Amino acid sequence: MTQDTPWTTRAYHRRWLLEKADCLFDMFQFNAVNPKGGFFDLDADGKPFGSLRQIHATARMVHCFAIGHLLGRPGSDDIVDHGMRYLWDGHRDQKYGGYCWSVDDDGYKDDSKQAYGHAFVLLAAADAKHLGHPLADKMLADITDVLKTRFWEDSHGAVSEEYARDWSKITDYRGQNSNMHLTEALMAAFEATGERGYLTMAERIASLIIARHAAALDYAVAEHFDSGWNLDKSYKGSDMFRPAGTTPGHWLEWSRLLVQLWVLGGKAHAWLPDAAARLFRAAVTRGWDAGKGGFFYTLDFDGQPLLRHKIWWPATEAIGAAAFLAAHDPDPFYEDWYRRVWGFSANHFIDPANGGWYGELNEDLKPVDVFFTGKPDIYHALQACLIPLFPATGSLMTSIPGPD
Repeated sequence: MTQDTPWTTRAYHRRWLLEKADCLFDMFQFNAVNPKGGFFDLDADGKPFGSLRQIHATARMVHCFAIGHLLGRPGSDDIVDHGMRYLWDGHRDQKYGGYCWSVDDDGYKDDSKQAYGHAFVLLAAADAKHLGHPLADKMLADITDVLKTRFWEDSHGAVSEEYARDWSKITDYRGQNSNMHLTEALMAAFEATGERGYLTMAERIASLIIARHAAALDYAVAEHFDSGWNLDKSYKGSDMFRPAGTTPGHWLEWSRLLVQLWVLGGKAHAWLPDAAARLFRAAVTRGWDAGKGGFFYTLDFDGQPLLRHKIWWPATEAIGAAAFLAAHDPDPFYEDWYRRVWGFSANHFIDPANGGWYGELNEDLKPVDVFFTGKPDIYHALQACLIPLFPATGSLMTSIPGPD
């Protein structure tokens, strides 16, 4: 039963959220920086391992420590600078243009050009512009040009997916995940520049993925499509990035992004908050394991679990969405779910011994490494800790108050 005072207004809960955010900042600030450029992955003990740098992880470190800068966390600027320079000098392809997916100490490991990775480069560049970073303007101009000339398909109002290093086509696959994260990044670019074109692109993506496709599936977000943006229910890809079926965590992520898009667009599109509410309710109704707790990673198109393991990021997205929606809708439903998911996460996902979050739990809620190895990157968990603390008026880069 929900009590009268929301957790997000309680001094103790707010301190607790900041403490959990600081634990994440500490782990990544002092363990993840690779002196050769970019960032290490972290193992289960929070220690660096390997030499592979994937572009989304590099860009997410920039994003998170740009937030750290706004909060006044010492050392954040150095992390932002380290990541921005590796995006520019390490991931950026100076021969063919665009940004390659992964790099190791010997050069490109996977030189494909992925829309998912390019979305996070846009996010990093937009965040860096807020900070006045010297690479921000030229990276923002470069990534915007690449997205518009190589990926954007105006006839559909979304981006294509993947190319080889020389921009030859890899597949005809089209995916919602890259477009969802591009929506996030486009809103950040709009906030950083005031250029309405970024927001228009975000609105068109949302219309395609949610108003057209998710609404037709009773607000289950379809993941996989062909080149004409026809749903491909038979698609089976990587369990990590392109699992079969539908992913309730993305329904939750979209629910927050839709409300943010509605606010940034001057609340002109009335369908957005209604769709956000429907997505949230669908996710917690169909995706939550009523017996053991946690969100099933994927469902089939009849709403039955496919991958039953509990992954950390859907829980974090549920927390952020519940807090964001509750700020615009007083329905106690959102407060109830905010508390429920934080309760599960505190008891099962947060690692009390080594810090950070476990990436994955099996059906007995024990930490395992099947789809994910080691500690997940900082992005999802940090936002779950910080989104509830600030006004639900835009991204954290604009809602965190500046100096008086």
